Amino acid sequence: MNGVVIKTTGKRYTVKTDIGEIVQCRLKGKFRIQGIKSTNPIVVGDKVEVVQESELWMIVKLYDRKNHILRKSVNLSKQTHIIAANIDQALLMITLSSPVTTTGFIDRFLIAANAYGIEVILLFNKVDLLSDELKIQHEKLKKVYENIGYTCFATSVIHDDLSEIKDAMKGKLNMISGHSGVGKSTLVNYLQPDLHINTKEVSDTHRQGQHTTTFSELHELDFGASIIDTPGIRGFGLVELEVAELANYFPEFFALKLECKFHNCIHKNEPQCSVKSALENGDIAESRYKNYLKMLVEEEESFRTNDY
Repeated sequence: MNGVVIKTTGKRYTVKTDIGEIVQCRLKGKFRIQGIKSTNPIVVGDKVEVVQESELWMIVKLYDRKNHILRKSVNLSKQTHIIAANIDQALLMITLSSPVTTTGFIDRFLIAANAYGIEVILLFNKVDLLSDELKIQHEKLKKVYENIGYTCFATSVIHDDLSEIKDAMKGKLNMISGHSGVGKSTLVNYLQPDLHINTKEVSDTHRQGQHTTTFSELHELDFGASIIDTPGIRGFGLVELEVAELANYFPEFFALKLECKFHNCIHKNEPQCSVKSALENGDIAESRYKNYLKMLVEEEESFRTNDY
């Protein structure tokens, strides 16, 4: 019998079968996980085959994924952590205060999603709490990403009408991600009030979010969409990217690629670089270029370490 993994907690997996039955599963002892470098071989969104043995259900097969989104599991670790699989669209929730979402985090998430062909919507939350200074910063940042083709919403989840966000989610398996405390679980609760997902206030001590979602879970929503609520993440280390290809995942860089003098230009020190010219003219955001250079250095260092 086939099904979809809708929840993972340690070594237990909740699967919704093709006939709508919810079963609790473990991995079959002989389940093939050779070559899997991630810390979690089975993730929410995975399509699997399950069989019942006595009173136990076992996952015996993992079907090919159409995509997944992953990051380094911990700092300096060579292992990866897959967040979710078979996603139609990702919602990245962003706040400019309580807690602060940096452009570095945003850009790393966008690169990881772009590398696997996953569309991303940027959802700026808690805009009602912004100071006048942060409102100006918010508008500039939102414009940066709209100008390169990303759909952006600015909202206060607990106060505003969410109909436009619902329309953008309909008919799709959505994954929601972001730092702890940005309002991911609150959004899901307002989209589907009967879920009653636990939420907490942002810590007064460090102004950081507190983990309330400790595992990923897929929820079906009554307006014709589904969503994977994921635990908050503080950092987003990139994996499985080639140094020479990194710039291709920046849409505004990729659009100028053929105008560079050298076909293998990485937009760093090369002369007659169209990307650096666009930066000087203000056509490319300085934050995006600085984040690109940081990622480039990290990927070059990673390449040298692994090669050694």
